[in-house]
Order: sequence, then C-alpha cells, then structure tokens
Amino acid sequence: MTSALFSPLTVRSITTRNRVWVSPMCQYSCENQDGVVNDWHLVHLGSFARGGAGLVMAEATAVLPEGRITPWDTGIWNEEQRDAWARVTEFIKGQGAIPAIQLQHAGRKASTYRDWSGKGTVPVADGGWQTVGPSTIPFPGYDAPIALDAQGIADVVAAFGKAARLALDAGFEVIDIHGAHGYLIHQFLSPLSNERTDEWGGSLENRARLLLDVVREVRSTVGGEVPVFVRVSATDWLEPEGLTLDESVTVAGWVREAGGDLMDVSTGGNIAGASIPVGPGYQVPHASAIKSGAHIMTTAVGLITSGAQAESIVASGDADAVFVARQFMRDPHLPMRWAHALGVQIELPKQYTRGAWPEDERV
Repeated sequence: MTSALFSPLTVRSITTRNRVWVSPMCQYSCENQDGVVNDWHLVHLGSFARGGAGLVMAEATAVLPEGRITPWDTGIWNEEQRDAWARVTEFIKGQGAIPAIQLQHAGRKASTYRDWSGKGTVPVADGGWQTVGPSTIPFPGYDAPIALDAQGIADVVAAFGKAARLALDAGFEVIDIHGAHGYLIHQFLSPLSNERTDEWGGSLENRARLLLDVVREVRSTVGGEVPVFVRVSATDWLEPEGLTLDESVTVAGWVREAGGDLMDVSTGGNIAGASIPVGPGYQVPHASAIKSGAHIMTTAVGLITSGAQAESIVASGDADAVFVARQFMRDPHLPMRWAHALGVQIELPKQYTRGAWPEDERV
C-alpha cells in the first residue's frame, strides 16, 4: 500500500525515511551527575535507530548545569559532553535515522529527584542548587525559584546558542528547543507562572520574548540548513487563565518568522492538578490547529499506540509526523511492526531479516 506514515519528510537539509519519530525520553542516567552520556544512552537511543525510526530525538538535555531537571540529567554545555554524544549520533546515523537533540532549561522545575531516588527538590547540601524562573512562584511541592534578571535571561539565551553549536559538532542534525511541560520557556509563556511587569511579562508578546530570542539565537548559530524545532505545550488546560491554544497558534506564527521550522505539539505540565481529558490521540487536535493556523509543520504526540492511528493522523494532514515514546520503550522495533501491520515493505537491518513477520501474520 501507499503509506503517508512511511513516506519521507524533508525539512531544510534533512530527509527522514519515515514519519515515525522517537520522542525525547528523560533517562536520568548520568550516574556521575556530570551530564556526560554513557553506554545506557547509546543502547537506548541506538536501539530505536536500528528498529527503523525516521528520527531519534535525544532526551531533554540541559544547556546549563542549573538547567537540569535532576542532577542525573544529560548536558551539552561543555566539550566532554559533546564528545560523548558523538558516539551516539554516529551510531544513529549509521542505522539510517536522523539524530536530533532537545535543548532544555528546567527553570523552577530543576534540581529535583529522579522518581526512584526521592521526591521534591534536592537540597543544596545533597547536590542540588537554587532554581530560577520568570517569577518567584514555586511549582507545587518544589522550592521557590528566584526571578531571573535581565543578565540572567541573556545568559540563558546565549547558553542555548552555545549548546546548539556543541550539538552540531557532536553530529546532531536537528535542534529542538524545549518550550513545553512547565520548564523555563513555558514558565515565561504562561501567565500562571509569569507575573513580571517588565518587557518579559504581561502581554503575550512579552511572555513569548524568551522563546523567540532563543529561536533567533539558535537559528543564527546553526545557519540556514539545520532544522530548528520547538516543543510547545499548546494549552495549560486552564483557560482562560493560563496559556491558551489560540495564544499558542499566534506564538507558532512568531516562531516561524523567527526561523523555526516545526512545532512539536504537546500540552500541560506547568500546573498541578489540571483537568486533562487524556485519551487516544488527545493532543492531536492541538497539532492540527497550530499547523493550519500558523502555517507551520507540526508533529503530534500523546497516546499514539497503533500504526493505523498514526497513519490516519499523517494522512489526514493533522500533523506531518508523529512522536512516540512509551510504545518505543515497549518495542524498539515499532516502525517494523507498524509497517507490517499496514502492509508496507520497509528495509530491515540485514541481521534482522530472519525476524520478519510472516506475510499472513498481522500484528
């Protein structure tokens, strides 16, 4: 059959072999707490490339030490980290996938424990640090941040640019800016966490200033050939008080004008206890609204669990590709499985051809 999901997609200098992409998944596995990736990250990400993914996005990776969600996060603020990542990107490319990286600053949600090590904010005495944000409003259950001043904001923007350069030198071919899930850029975008009265707060234009400055800085750093994506939480699920879908459509248009190529559309994460109507493909309408309203490519994410569902999303034009996380954790060879289920022939690694499904077995 002819499949939209298993057709190539070109974004500036890259062409992905299909539109089944690996969503960034935090592993919290830098056991030395230095941001340097290790064999776990190589095997974790490499297995998805071997399994047929079109694009493999590395986890949310901090642009500054204080931007890490936890002390065990990956980083890309120095040369040692760059060189460790190069081993990962080389393998991903060797398997025919595009290596991408999500650049991140966690803001007020930084310096926390990973799930299996504790709860809440890691004290300074135990390796934690003072967090920062647009305002001094804490995320529930975490310590209060201090508000960034103008120099602090400028330092964050510059750090994203430096990280983008290091990422390219490490072999990544796509840069994704994390503006979602209640982390620093989302904290500035949302009036629920941004109470500033200066040029960084108040109006949507002011609240979006940090994101747009980062997009412009990254675009200037990587030049005109490298794709720049932005992950956004399209709504706080508390309208009209929080960030709304209509506002996100407007911001996406500004991102496009600033040099962004694609919006990776998620939702939520900035407040506790939001009423979210979780269900199959529940975030797809947001990707569709941003694609049509801002005239920019989008990806859909969230409870996309079957090849038929993913095919429908792409074929209908609701999104240009799908990002998948948990299903890849359950099956690193997910694209092979989905292709077989859809009756699509794709190339398998020669070492795995004996594992192909029989023609009469639909999975």
